[in-house]
Amino acid sequence: MAQYTPMILQYLKIKADYQDAFLFFRLGDFYEMFFEDATKASQLLEITLTSRDGGKIPMCGVPYHSSAGYIEQLIELGHKVAICEQTEDPKEAKGVVRREVVQLITPGTMMEGKGLQEKENNYLTAIANFEDETYALALSDLSTGENRVTLLNGVEEVINELSTLQAKEVVIAKQTAPELEGVLKERLNVTLSFEESADRKEEFSSLTENIEQDKLLAAANRLLNYLYRTQKRSLDHLQPVTVYHVHQYMKIDYYSKRNLELTETIRSKGKKGSLLWLLDETMTAMGGRLLKQWVDRPLIDRTHIEQRLNMVETLIASYFERQEIRECLKEVYDLERLSGRVAYGNVNARDMIQLKKSLQQIPVLKDLLSQIDSADIRQLSNKIDACEELTDLLEQALIDQPPLTIKEGGMIKDGFHDDLDQYRDASRNGKHWIAGLEKDERERTGIKSLKIGYNRIFGYFIEITKANLHLLEDGRYERKQTLANCERFVTPELKEKETLILEANEKSTELEYELFVALREQVKEYIPRLQRLARLVSELDALQCFATVSETRHYTKPELAAGRELSIIEGRHPVVEKVMSSQEYVPNDCLMGDHREMLLVTGPNMSGKSTYMRQVALTAILAQIGCFVPAREAKLPIFDQVFTRIGAADDLISGQSTFMVEMLEAKNAITHATEKSLILFDEIGRGTSTYDGMALAQAIIEYIHERIGAKTLFSTHYHELTILEEELNQLKNVHVSAIEQNGRVVFLHKMKEGAADKSYGIHVAELAELPKELISRANEILIQLESQEKPAVTYSAEKKDHESVRESSPVNESASETNEADQLSFFNEAAPASSKPLSSKDKKVIEELKGFDLLEMTPLEAMNALYMLQKKVKK
Repeated sequence: MAQYTPMILQYLKIKADYQDAFLFFRLGDFYEMFFEDATKASQLLEITLTSRDGGKIPMCGVPYHSSAGYIEQLIELGHKVAICEQTEDPKEAKGVVRREVVQLITPGTMMEGKGLQEKENNYLTAIANFEDETYALALSDLSTGENRVTLLNGVEEVINELSTLQAKEVVIAKQTAPELEGVLKERLNVTLSFEESADRKEEFSSLTENIEQDKLLAAANRLLNYLYRTQKRSLDHLQPVTVYHVHQYMKIDYYSKRNLELTETIRSKGKKGSLLWLLDETMTAMGGRLLKQWVDRPLIDRTHIEQRLNMVETLIASYFERQEIRECLKEVYDLERLSGRVAYGNVNARDMIQLKKSLQQIPVLKDLLSQIDSADIRQLSNKIDACEELTDLLEQALIDQPPLTIKEGGMIKDGFHDDLDQYRDASRNGKHWIAGLEKDERERTGIKSLKIGYNRIFGYFIEITKANLHLLEDGRYERKQTLANCERFVTPELKEKETLILEANEKSTELEYELFVALREQVKEYIPRLQRLARLVSELDALQCFATVSETRHYTKPELAAGRELSIIEGRHPVVEKVMSSQEYVPNDCLMGDHREMLLVTGPNMSGKSTYMRQVALTAILAQIGCFVPAREAKLPIFDQVFTRIGAADDLISGQSTFMVEMLEAKNAITHATEKSLILFDEIGRGTSTYDGMALAQAIIEYIHERIGAKTLFSTHYHELTILEEELNQLKNVHVSAIEQNGRVVFLHKMKEGAADKSYGIHVAELAELPKELISRANEILIQLESQEKPAVTYSAEKKDHESVRESSPVNESASETNEADQLSFFNEAAPASSKPLSSKDKKVIEELKGFDLLEMTPLEAMNALYMLQKKVKK
């Protein structure tokens, strides 16, 4: 090993305990990095890479006073930063100054900065896995103090929950199952950290005293051990760990949330254009975070849903009170995160003023709520604690516009502390004396330009230009400093007063800091009350948000059906409607019930099939989060789960094609859906060949119809599937209408009963302005394909193709097992003679066959029709 200096050896020793973090090593006014840290950081932060020891040790650094921005950059990139400070006065040190890591900053433990979004939680999570393939997951938002834990079944539930939480960091044990660690790395953009200990420690035992199940305790303890080990400071704001169960809420898996664009859009990954963007009329940051939690977790408890809906209805009716509530909430700062910063010790006087101003709005809010005639609203108002004594304390202690720093004084009010008032009086009087001395000296010397100044190095001085030096009285002035154009002097009187003034200033500043720290400790005692207040204010903010959006967008209160009826009259897609702005959105009905559980949706591209399906799901979600819905009337069942398969996307990272993603999403829905679920399938099977796709689509429809019974909207371009309405008693055909005018298609965006007559695919291509020659050729090919005269395809080839489809398709399994001799023949001369008279059933089939207009049927439609006739004959 190379010979290093004692300081570098100290660095290497500390770095050994923080291998997965950038070590910010304090040297004077800089944080320095060495070796590999320096090389990587110089690239990521775009700072100069230097070296020491003759170029042997790479080195780079950032100024201490501007380090926050650099730390945030590294955290946003998913890295960790260990802050290593000098813990010993260099003047008293013998040898190398003692240094220790005082905090580990990670993506999941950010307390402030640009990386912390005000309307989003910043979750740190921990996982404990068990042999029975269950997983306990604990979560904490260090910035707000929220702590929760739940038990999950299987890796998919873990991934889905982490996606819902948008967790930034996951803490696991090093002996965690390799498959879990691999999945976390491959499928989620999270920072992995390690904590071996899952033991309950004395310092946080009170936070877990309500947790009885050992599995849940293991995850909670791992999380808390990690926090206490890495943060190395007071965490008094952490709230007791509460247990939640994912089955208490409507389950919406990761794929469905993405497809429905609940909190972010598929294309931009941003909030704008999502359901959350539409709904977010919250006035506070904490209200915005609660709103996002509600959107992520719709309710399934009827009583709780109806309570929210009733409160929203009341707030809509109380227009003037609601507007005043909104104005009050506008003045309320983030009580949750302010409480966290108080406990963490990084709060300043301006934060305290924000806390005071927030608390001053609470009595006004309570008064406004008391004016609203509603038992639920009154109950909410009665729970609100205004913390008046804390408001009074902050009012007495702090000036209204304190400085940003807490170590330079100027923040405590006069009259708050007697000693501070005495120091200030001495300092102020001394400054008046200085001003008087300046006037006296000018008169004594006759030098009008004479002035008394001050700097930190030389203290107070009398400054005289060199041209006036001859006017000074001999022996009275003592030279202190010579400059190019002037000289600076002191007098015995000035030196004496300087000591009194500077001592008063210094003691005043020190005392102000001590008083502020003591004030912060007093505020800490109110943290539990402030957190309860924050929850209630957040709830009020989210409810008024629902009321404001519902009134502005002309939404209606949904009725929760006791049975399975779903009736949406003149429903609209909430986000599309808002984006369209001045354009009129075409509303549509959706009617589903006991004998109408599945809708097979056909219609041309761009006609609005996907929008129609999404709006049904969004309407159900809006109702179950307690908001009014975009419809003239709505009666909805309570859904336990929503599944969607909409849009096309590759998962290139996992090496999965569009079709594989489509099949995985379909499998997820089919595996987990119940009869109380809502399923949306858009164009299933389009990622493969026509026959394969149609076979899969039909098989999926039949499986859901026969095995699951969930309410299902299934859109397709396979018009051949519309014949299933005759066989499946719960399935109905609906279509989005379109008309042709002067050879061009016009989309009416209106749902109608029955199946669509054609796809209008070439018309859509024409709207996309493909070359006219190409469009013309496509029309020729279409006419040829739809014609019965196809010289290139013989009967035997067609029959062989269709038989192979039946043999490979699970839909036609019974048909493939049938002996070829039992098949219906296409030609009379090939049929065996029979002496048996025709039964009434046979005659009915023959009559139906005579009614077929073969010239208007495609080969696939004809094949399906023949297959259905065959089934009837065999019954």
